[in-house]
Amino acid sequence: MTQLTEIKAFSKPLIAKLAKLGISNLQALLLHLPLRYIDETHITTIRDLRAGEPAQVEGEIVYAEVSYKPRKALIAKLEDASGQLTLRYLHFYPSQVAALKVGNKLRVYGEVRSGFFGYEMVHPTSRAVGQKTGVAETLTPVYPTVAGLTQPSLRNAIGIALAQNCMGETLPANTYQGMHLPGFAESLRALHHPPPDTDLRALENKKSNYWRRLAFDELLAQQLSMRKHYVRRRSVSAPRFARSKLLVSALLKSLPFALTQAQQKVALEIEYDLTQPHPMQRLLQGDVGSGKTIVACMAALQSIENNWQVALMAPTEILAEQHYRKMLGWLTPLGIQITWLTGSQSKKEREAALANIASGSAQFVVGTHALFQEAVKFKNLGLAIIDEQHRFGVHQRLALRQKGQPEPHQLMMSATPIPRTLSMSYYADLDVSVIDELPPGRTPIVTKLVSDARRNEILQRVREACLQGNQAYWVCPLIEESEALQLATANDTFVLMQDEFPELKIGLVHGRMKPAEKQAVMSAFSAGEMQLLVATTVIEVGVDVPNASLMVIEHAERMGLSQLHQLRGRVGRGAAKSTCILLYQNKLSETARARLKVIYESNDGFAIAQADLHIRGPGELLGVRQSGVPMLKIADLERDADLLQAAKGAADYLLKHYLVEVEHHLDRWMSSAGELVKV
Repeated sequence: MTQLTEIKAFSKPLIAKLAKLGISNLQALLLHLPLRYIDETHITTIRDLRAGEPAQVEGEIVYAEVSYKPRKALIAKLEDASGQLTLRYLHFYPSQVAALKVGNKLRVYGEVRSGFFGYEMVHPTSRAVGQKTGVAETLTPVYPTVAGLTQPSLRNAIGIALAQNCMGETLPANTYQGMHLPGFAESLRALHHPPPDTDLRALENKKSNYWRRLAFDELLAQQLSMRKHYVRRRSVSAPRFARSKLLVSALLKSLPFALTQAQQKVALEIEYDLTQPHPMQRLLQGDVGSGKTIVACMAALQSIENNWQVALMAPTEILAEQHYRKMLGWLTPLGIQITWLTGSQSKKEREAALANIASGSAQFVVGTHALFQEAVKFKNLGLAIIDEQHRFGVHQRLALRQKGQPEPHQLMMSATPIPRTLSMSYYADLDVSVIDELPPGRTPIVTKLVSDARRNEILQRVREACLQGNQAYWVCPLIEESEALQLATANDTFVLMQDEFPELKIGLVHGRMKPAEKQAVMSAFSAGEMQLLVATTVIEVGVDVPNASLMVIEHAERMGLSQLHQLRGRVGRGAAKSTCILLYQNKLSETARARLKVIYESNDGFAIAQADLHIRGPGELLGVRQSGVPMLKIADLERDADLLQAAKGAADYLLKHYLVEVEHHLDRWMSSAGELVKV
């Protein structure tokens, strides 16, 4: 792969600036594609301008002045044979004042709008015109850039890259058979230098065949790298667990409920995986309250019965402790030793826990990030269970897996339902199981959208619910006052609620509290000692209080759909009729309005996740922006769903018949987009 440092035309300062864009080689530079385009291929007379449309105009400056009322601005008038156009600069440099001197001939480009004195352009681009200044022969690309790297410099650098002749095909021609897609080199040239007659709308919406060709190649690279990882995992040894003969059946007999058919199906899939000689890597999806934990517990018992240890890692101490208490209730009667490990333990407690883990007397270990610290040594870790897996980084999940030798099986759980296209793309290297039904007896949660102007009515609703013996959550998006975001804060709300409800016992929980304080509040709320809990979104995951039947969420318009759905799932866990009230500010954006409409109309986690994907994109939904999994740069999973399906099929064929070509393709795309292989 040719590095930019190997090409004499690139100076060290330019290479340093390109590095800030993540560009260090020719392929990455070639695949740094335009955000939009400017049509500088023809001159429009001032008489033919249309408001709201961009245009290029050429003429002579006939007036220029720095005005100070109503605010400082540089005003100029450009004249051609058909009329005059006002140019307005609200922020300007001395060099621009000099360029707009009366008598200078300029060519300007910008969006036309109606002003007080006729048509005007605000902050147009401009350049001096000489006798030999011709119009552009292609549309002018506008690229993503960084401070100090101008558009002309970037265009020049990409022009040099295009001339290096390194745009050959990596895959056999039959890969694209029947897809009617142009070649790789043709697509790159057309996107960097589109001819004047190109359909600009299709180009900017990324629906042209040139974009589709590159989107397909990117999706194909992702599929190929995921498949290679899947195949590699199948070649690695893992402990084989015989099916459980005693413990699983003993657990199921002790439960006051029966498993749903969906739980039984998923449990059998996991049980089979654990009998195989290669490590399981399975993602267990299930909507809020679908019963993932008991399925994970059954897998743990299969491991323990085969004399291997199990680790369960959760993202927060509240959730980890809840798992710990649940496992104590289920597994202690079966004679299983459970150990608790978190960062907030005393030195004495921690040393005792570490000793039990190292000796193997701790059969089931529950904890937070503390589990993958270097001091933690397992005797024989056979199964790692990771709850809310998207909240952990790739390297954190890998660190826990490396605690076992041979490699332990891994079961990842997520209550954020993942749309099929996302699962096909970002989880192509995993086996996926879905619990797609809720246990019987769950009462549907009624969702209400209420304007903040009706706050007093909601306060009365909370008072009535609590005095009738139920419990309620009041969720706030921030912990402390923020001038940038004037949202309700948990601390202030807690004080206000104490004044409003002197007859109620009220608790406060947020992420900045010490773990012991946080847990004490949650335990008191779970035990019914508090009637109202003011909280931040720290309660989003896993908190289970069956008596809580009312939730009020402040500034619901500021939250993502999946987060709102997760929060809403904290109520409706008992027999009482449950309600979630979404308080919103009256001035709603179109996006916020669309988001609230979806959550109001649906309790289906998968439908909500699909809508969230459409509104926010995959990075926010899956947490991959934080986890280290690279995002697709060109392809869009909704727009290019057909290409993803085609890439999936092509990947299988190529891996069977064209291994050398596959490596060339991965070299091109992994060098330009970062490592695509998921760990």
